[in-house]
Amino acid sequence: MTAPDPVTQEDLHAYVDGRLEPADELRIEAWLAEHPEDAAAVHAYRLQNSRLHDEFDSILDQAIPPEMEAIVTGRPRGAARLPRPWMNMAASILLLLAGGMGGWLLHGTQGPPPQGPAGTFADVAMGAHRVFVAEVRHPVEVPATQEAHLVAWLSKRLGTKLRAPDLTDAGFSLVGGRLLAEGDLPAAQFMYEDSGGQRLTVYVRAADETGDTAFRFVAKDNVSAFYWMERAFAYALVAPMERTRLMAIAHKVYGDLSPR
Repeated sequence: MTAPDPVTQEDLHAYVDGRLEPADELRIEAWLAEHPEDAAAVHAYRLQNSRLHDEFDSILDQAIPPEMEAIVTGRPRGAARLPRPWMNMAASILLLLAGGMGGWLLHGTQGPPPQGPAGTFADVAMGAHRVFVAEVRHPVEVPATQEAHLVAWLSKRLGTKLRAPDLTDAGFSLVGGRLLAEGDLPAAQFMYEDSGGQRLTVYVRAADETGDTAFRFVAKDNVSAFYWMERAFAYALVAPMERTRLMAIAHKVYGDLSPR
């Protein structure tokens, strides 16, 4: 039997950008299921794409400063102007490159981000939620039809006995889940959907420190989250939902996922 061809970084980027044929997508997904490091890289690429769109999509609608136009075209400020669509694209690329270079130059001078569930944990859980609930064809790595395999796989990777919370009483059914990475730590994401197509996610990873914390609430950019830490693990429930209803679901998730 011939071994499958290895997946390259170019393949992973094409997969993230949706540029592959269905057969190639299936090949990449099979590879990712056996190579968690590449699965984590795909997650990081998707987060990066989402953040770039958030930061730079609006540039296409902005007026182009004359100084920027002169840099892009090499023409004097009073010379004839090129068609605006081309100019918008060129200016956006230039700003994107400038922003990326600025971030790289500054990365060594900025302090580390706050750690623990009260710091970056909620932000990462909410970021992962935004990225994957928007997926139409591939919202999860392992579908709910393989729930036993999904739970066993994620439990092994996280080093604890996980459960997929039963949220049917709240009107949500399991879509599936995926393995993610937060720095050097593996993380699990379970995704649920109601009859109206609204999705929520449950995010779990090992905590940066041991101990327990009470439920904490955060809302940002139309997404809300309850998050907490119990013993050695941190948990977050994320959804575009008002606080009272999300709190009721969070209590159910807490009961299903808490170590026993």
